[in-house]
Amino acid sequence: MRSKLNYLTSVSLKRKIKTKWFLIANILLAIIIVGAINIDSIISFFGGDFDKKQEIYVIDNTSISYDIFNQQMKNISNSIKENKEEFNYKIEKYNKSIKDAKKMLENDDKKNNALIVVFNPSKENVIDVELISKEYIDIIDTQTITGAINNTKVALAILNSNISAEEINEIYSPIEIKRTFLDDEMTSEDESMEMIVTTVFPVIILPFFMLTIFLVQMIGAEVNDEKTTRGMEIIISNVSPKTHFFSKIIAGNLFVILQGILLVIFSGLGLFIRKLIGGSDIVGGLGDEVGGILSKLINSSFGEQLIYIIPLTLILMLLTFLAYSLLAGVLASMTTNIEDFQQLQTPIMIISLIGYYLAMMAGVFKGALFIKILSFVPFISAILSPSLLVLGQIGILEISISIIITIITIWLLIKYGLKIYKVGILNYSSNGLWKKMFKALKN
Repeated sequence: MRSKLNYLTSVSLKRKIKTKWFLIANILLAIIIVGAINIDSIISFFGGDFDKKQEIYVIDNTSISYDIFNQQMKNISNSIKENKEEFNYKIEKYNKSIKDAKKMLENDDKKNNALIVVFNPSKENVIDVELISKEYIDIIDTQTITGAINNTKVALAILNSNISAEEINEIYSPIEIKRTFLDDEMTSEDESMEMIVTTVFPVIILPFFMLTIFLVQMIGAEVNDEKTTRGMEIIISNVSPKTHFFSKIIAGNLFVILQGILLVIFSGLGLFIRKLIGGSDIVGGLGDEVGGILSKLINSSFGEQLIYIIPLTLILMLLTFLAYSLLAGVLASMTTNIEDFQQLQTPIMIISLIGYYLAMMAGVFKGALFIKILSFVPFISAILSPSLLVLGQIGILEISISIIITIITIWLLIKYGLKIYKVGILNYSSNGLWKKMFKALKN
């Protein structure tokens, strides 16, 4: 049996790996992943400049708006950036007319992204402002500049009340907020973690979600292909249904594990290339706020928790792959074509999708009993439990229970699913699908 099992497994695995589509798909995946990790360097290579500061020329007809506007731009930039010494704007006072400024933008190709801000005095509105550009303005720059202009208007109104410019700058300077929790068990790290789970974690678990769907479809398509071509009769005449069943399951899981390892290798290659070409830290590339939080968390006690979070998550994911493949194999054996199997796999996809969205919104259900109960449910626990573990809503005991329940589910699928599989693989009738399944279990 072992030699036949090994032979069928190797044949099934080779059918998946030794194909042009597998090679082409992974080449495309490698290019996409490496390119996504180094997207800023690629854009810079083709003419983009992420380090270039946004040029802003200020025509100040009020004699005081330029200084206030410059300071407000720095205040707003400091309030949203982790690195307060970094200022991505180059603000200069322009002493010529608006007409000359427009000609400068029109005739100088190097200043396509430059902006002109004109401050004019106004009795009704304190100041009137005109914003001139050659191209569209980035939404972040628009928000920053608009906020600085509004603050400048208010500052000028206050200044007219005989308050000094230094006091105005103090009024608008960013405030350092001290965060205090009455519950000793709560920390600012846990509060920041909710943001990470809702923004970064869905991206991390997306490959697992996609591989799960691919695994179910792959096993179903292979079993249906053998039944459609009548190759199943030849195979079963030489090997037992049990051997055939396990060969499909083992080959399918080995394939998705191999594909997952390749995705990790492609990501590592992308990071290596990023470091080789002198790219910035990938954590910082996620954005100032998210990147700053991630850096703090990695350097905090959470970094030590990853020692057990990662192994437990990987174990649960591998077991869930096995459970999904067993279920897909059993259901596929009872169908006669790929269309019937697609109807049966729809509930499986819905369950996976529910788990994915629950993992994204785990922070919203903090403290809820039902979300903890759902983390024990097989098929979605591999997606939901890690997010709850990261948030601190469950501990090692709960995720260990999830692993045990998944193992029990696998045992039940093997014990009872194999009975259905033995009956279904040589049954070519598409009528009474569920009756056939229950009859096989009864017998």
